[in-house]
This record gives sequence, C-alpha cells and structure tokens, in this order.
Amino acid sequence: MPNTSIDSLQHEERRFPPSPKFRADAVATASLYDEASADRLGFWSAQARELLHWSTDFTKDLDWSNAPFATWFEDGELNVAYNCLDRHVLAGNGDRIALHWEGEPGDSRDISYSELTAEVKRAANLLISLGIGKGDRVAVYLPMVPEAVIAMLAVARIGAVHSVIFGGFSADSIRSRVDDAEAKLVITADGGWRKGKVSALKPAVDAALAKPGDHTVQNVLVVKRGNNEVDWIDGRDLWWHEAIAAAESEHEAQGFAAETPLFILYTSGTTGKPKGILHTSGGYLTQVAFTHKNVFDLHPESDVYWCTADVGWITGHSYVVYGPLANGATQVLYEGTPDAPHGGRWWEIIQKYGVTIFYTAPTAIRSFMKLGRQIPDDFDLSSLRLLGSVGEPINPEAWVWYRDVIGAGTTPIVDTWWQTETGAIMVSALPGVTTLKPGSAQAALPGISIDVLDDSGNGVPPGGGGLLVVTEPWPAMLRGIWGDPERFVETYWSKFTTGPLYFAGDGARLDEDGDIWLLGRVDDVMNVSGHRLSTAEIESALVSHPIVAESAVVGAADEATGQAVVAFVILRSEHVDTYTTDDASALLRRHVTEQIGAIARPREVFIVAELPKTRSGKIMRRLLQDVAEGRDIGDTTTLADTSVMQIISDRLK
Repeated sequence: MPNTSIDSLQHEERRFPPSPKFRADAVATASLYDEASADRLGFWSAQARELLHWSTDFTKDLDWSNAPFATWFEDGELNVAYNCLDRHVLAGNGDRIALHWEGEPGDSRDISYSELTAEVKRAANLLISLGIGKGDRVAVYLPMVPEAVIAMLAVARIGAVHSVIFGGFSADSIRSRVDDAEAKLVITADGGWRKGKVSALKPAVDAALAKPGDHTVQNVLVVKRGNNEVDWIDGRDLWWHEAIAAAESEHEAQGFAAETPLFILYTSGTTGKPKGILHTSGGYLTQVAFTHKNVFDLHPESDVYWCTADVGWITGHSYVVYGPLANGATQVLYEGTPDAPHGGRWWEIIQKYGVTIFYTAPTAIRSFMKLGRQIPDDFDLSSLRLLGSVGEPINPEAWVWYRDVIGAGTTPIVDTWWQTETGAIMVSALPGVTTLKPGSAQAALPGISIDVLDDSGNGVPPGGGGLLVVTEPWPAMLRGIWGDPERFVETYWSKFTTGPLYFAGDGARLDEDGDIWLLGRVDDVMNVSGHRLSTAEIESALVSHPIVAESAVVGAADEATGQAVVAFVILRSEHVDTYTTDDASALLRRHVTEQIGAIARPREVFIVAELPKTRSGKIMRRLLQDVAEGRDIGDTTTLADTSVMQIISDRLK
C-alpha cells in the first residue's frame, strides 16, 4: 500500500473554515449526514422521491441479495429524459436557458428548456423511425455540440442504451466498442473544431465499419458541423439536420423500470477486450441529481454552471448532461480546448456568461499555473462563487492557486473523488458545512460508506495509508461489465474476503482528523529499495517548489534499487530562462529529499516543455516510462498532441 510522510506534507494542512454566508441552508445540509447515518436506505429513497418524477412509485429500495449485483428502486418506473426536460417546462421554466453553447471559432447558441425538449422529442421520433427501440444500443461519436446532449437524451427517452465514444478515439477503438455493444446506429459528425482547425470524425467511423468482419450497424446519422468533405454510403448514411426536420414533433415519454439500462461507457484503453461499464436509470439519476445539487450548492434560478468535461467521459455524462438537466440548471457547453483560439478562452467564457460554478480538472489548473496569473487577471471572474476539481488528486499548491487567482482568494473549492464505475461523486467537501483543506477530498458524502483499509482488510488509523474501498452499495454504482459478469466480480469485488467490498485501485491516507487524501492508483506506486512510494506524493512535492508548474513521476527499472524515481517537470514561464536544466534538476532533487526523504529523491529530473496528455487531460505516464527505461515509445494515437513525445525524446537524447 502507498506510504506517505505526513511531516513532508505540512503545507497541505492549511485550512479554510466553512463560510456561513456561502450556503443559506447549511444547517439543513449538515443534517443530511445525520439522516443518512440513521437510515441510509431511507435517506436514498427520500432523495429519489424529492428530486425525481416517478411515473410509478417504488416500494423497494435496495436489493443486495445477489451481491455484488445490486438493484435500486427496481419496481418503480421513470423516464430519464422527462426528468431532465419535460417536467421543467411543465413547471413553468421552459424559457430558462438550458445550454449556453459556445463553439471554438466563436459561434454560439442559447437553447432554452422548451427548445431542448422539442429537439429531443424530434430526435426520439427519428430514432424510432430508424428502428431503434427499448434496449437497443446506439453509439455516439460527436464533438461538444448541442446535438451530443440531444442524442443522449433522445436515446434515453425511448428506453434505448447509448454508448458515447470520445471524439479522439481511433477507428480500432470505435469498432471494438461498436462490436462489444452490438450497436445498431452510430451518431457522428463530419468533424468538429479543435485547436483552430476542423478535426474529422466521420472518416474514423467509416474506417471502423469497413474493417473485416460483420457488424450490427444499420445506419450512420451525421451532424454537419465541420463542413469538411466526407464520403457517403447511400442507404446507410443520413444527415442529422435533414432527418430531424422530417421527424414528428410530438413524443410522449413513457416510464421505464428503474433498472432499465441507461448507458454503457467503456473505460480507457485500446488493447484487449473493451470493458463496458453499465449504468441503469433510477439509482444513477437519483445520485447524480443529489450530488450536483448539494456538492455545488446549486440554485437553478440564479446560477450559471460550467463543467469543462467532454461528454465522452463519465464526468460529461453525470455533470454535463444528467445531473445539471435533472436539476433544471443553466449551463455552459464549450466545443474547444482551454487555449483555443487564445490562452484566455475559458476566462473569456466565464466573463461572457457570468459563470458562478466552475468544475474542471487539476491538469488544466496546473497548465494555467504554468502560464501565470496575468492571463486570468485580464478578465472579470467576479461572478464565480464556487470552484470544483475532478479527475485526479489535486495538489495543495494548485488548490491554493485556483482559489487565490481564479477565485479571488475567497471562492471555496470542492475537490471530488469518484469514477466511471461509481457514476457519481462519492467523496467531497461541502463548503459552508465542512472545513476546507487544500488537497484533501475530505469525507464521504451523506449516504456513502467509505473506508481506508490495509491489505488484510483492517481499517488504518489516522495518519495511516492504505486502499480506498466502498463498504456499502450506493445508488449510482455500476451494475456490471457489459456481457461479462465474471470480469465484473473479479475486477472490483475480489480484493478482500471479508465481504463484498468495492475496490477499484485507488490508494488513500487518513490525516489526523480522519479526512481522506487521495494518492492516485495503487499501481501508480513505485517500489524503491523495498519502500513503496506514491507517484502522487512525489509529484505534489515537486509542484510545491515555486519554479515548478507541473510534474509527472514514473518508476523506471533500476539494477540497484529495483525501481528508481524519474521525474518530468514543466517550469513556470517566469523561471524558464532563470535556471539551466542541470541547475533546475539538482535543485528539485534536493527539494524532494527535504520534503519526503532521500528514498524519494529522483534519479533523474527531466525539464520538458509539455507532458503527454490525452484529450481529456490525463497524463500518459506509460509513455514517459518508455522514455525513462529507454524503450521505443508505444502507441500515441490517443494523445491530444501526438508530437509531444517526439519532442521529449529528441530533447533528452
């Protein structure tokens, strides 16, 4: 299990007390912990009824008799799209803006709840006309355009199952996911804007379906966005705008059983059999609506919310589509990258729409730290009242920079832990209720049961590190791996013999207050001379130095120590010309020694201009390990910029 040195992390222990002005109903929110503790299942049933519309009320909460396969509210019926759309219109909120959509080139659309509902109804009728019905699978391969949200909701409206494929994946990845889900329809676009140019999408779908072997796809529905030339197969391919214009305008949503499959989302990776995470309807929508409302202290009538995630990932599913729309929120949807067409694009959008709640990834935050505060200082960010972090542990320095520079020193931050498999936020601070600690995800949310265990399944004491587990079933939990129940049990439920405990690979430590600090995946742990060191801990130590903007640490094979620490570091822009590479490397090796100890001192520190990242912002440490161990660099097709690894390799030769 990961070892941590609390003494080396003293800078993390700064605290920001809860502000009673932040959350008007702080007392009521705090009481949710007591309610959930007294009757956890009753608590979730109450949330399901309060937050959602049920066409048939449920009489059962959790059935765990076939653990680890769970059902929640199984005899109830609801329609997910109706909960996200129609009921808001019927409540008199049809004129409220659902989506402020901003295209990368600067084009934009404001779409009200009435307009979005009308579009989803037409799209639902279009799907039915193409032979899509309850239980059929639809693959969605789109850029961040309104049609992506419309397509997902239309699929849900008719009881079908969507499988959204991230728009940067290759033809091989598309085909493997289409085949595994046995999709009947693919919804794609000619292309989408990214970094100042159109990135073609339909050609990848064409290449995927042209690969040898039979497939189940009957039609390809194409959104016109990039206006790039595409090949066309008559009888199979249809333009979205033409087909939806011909569709009937009225569609009555029917209720479906709460355990009706809602979506399959494949975890990252392009080799081997894809792992399709299955989520169903009632329990999932209950928890994403609850967490979106309470973690972000949402006030739908006044807030403008923006989660920067792509809909191709779980964050986009839960906190761009289903959670915000179930709560009737107004939100921003942006097509492009943070630096396109200029480095202040995100801050420009926040200023334009008066964003009040902003939820993004630590990787993006550290990228902005590298550029300095002069860019955000050019924009009015005073509308922001809450900042959020998602995707990986946020180091304390990034937390404080985010709060001080973007949040003007007063805006609270929620650091959230959850996964594709959990479906919704599981661990988070609640500003106005809990004390905030830079870098700490802090505590399980009401109704969620989390523990940190050692390898034998025993709880670790305060100050100890171990394995993060979920000890009780939760409403938004994955219902299995599509078509592979044995793999589901083996992957997530076989680590411990003391009972059905969910463990997906994350390490954590408890501080002296019992608050949770995420350490990243346990497989991101190095064994140096018999000592287990977390890459996240060393990266945090590196970034705590004032000259460092971002870092990535890997373990490289070493004859003497088994593994050696190798670090790749980006310097802050104001220090790039101040230090030679050798001087910066020596300085940072000493700094890690002072922060953690000699055992963690990097064998090498490479100063680089960029790190290899996927389009979702995840650092590809596997590629850095190839460099550190002198191997040929592996597959780079999922990188946002495939030239980065060549630049790193050339620089280090």
